[in-house]
Amino acid sequence: MATATARHILVETKEQCEDIKSRIEDGDDFAELAAEHSKCPSGQQGGDLGEFSQGQMVKEFDDVIFSKELGKIHGPVQTQFGFHLIEITSRKD
Repeated sequence: MATATARHILVETKEQCEDIKSRIEDGDDFAELAAEHSKCPSGQQGGDLGEFSQGQMVKEFDDVIFSKELGKIHGPVQTQFGFHLIEITSRKD
C-alpha cells in the first residue's frame, strides 16, 4: 500500500490560503506560518502530519498527496475542514 509524509496549513478562506502560499513562495518559512495560522493541531509541529497510508485522509487531500509533485506547495485545496496548503515530503508505492 502506498504511504506518504506531508505537512499542511489549514485555514478558513481561499484568500487566506493564497496569501500564505505567496509568503512561502517569497521565502517565508512553512513551519513558522503553520504554527502561526493553521487551524489544525499539526500546526504546532510545523504542519507535519507524519506518515499515513493512501485512503486515510479525505479524498481531496489524498488525491493531491498521491498524485502531485513532491517538494512543491500545492493548494489551495478545499476540503470539508477548510482550505489547505500541502507539501508532500515523501511518498512510497
